[in-house]
Amino acid sequence: MAIADLKRVLKIFGGSDVNEGEREELYKEVLLMTLARAADADINIQNVEVDRIREILKEHTGDDFSASDIRVAARAELYAEASLRKYLASVRSKLADKYRVDTVRALADVFRSDKNVSVLEIDFFNGVVEALQVSPAEVAGLSAGDVD
Repeated sequence: MAIADLKRVLKIFGGSDVNEGEREELYKEVLLMTLARAADADINIQNVEVDRIREILKEHTGDDFSASDIRVAARAELYAEASLRKYLASVRSKLADKYRVDTVRALADVFRSDKNVSVLEIDFFNGVVEALQVSPAEVAGLSAGDVD
């Protein structure tokens, strides 16, 4: 998926509804935007984080992203109109619960990838969790019912 494919961001942010196919594409874009911004959350984009983001995106979406796709999406000026948190809050109702939880868990994975989690990364993580309204139990992977 090319970085230029982020056109849904404007459509969704403008309040448009999405169909099931667009919902999956929206998830891919939310995941890309969130993880890419995470790489820059501590003002220091590490190559190991970019590599891990590429792996996670491939695992979750099946799409290949280049390191330059990640670095371009990480640039703060993409969010001049609205903060990432505001964007995530505006689209959360259009994302399946699974997609919101997957995004948060993937974010934690990225932050752990360089073996050093900063205070800025924790603040970013908490902001994303709040914006997507993911519960602590969901973050921990707990749900009512049978345990495998």
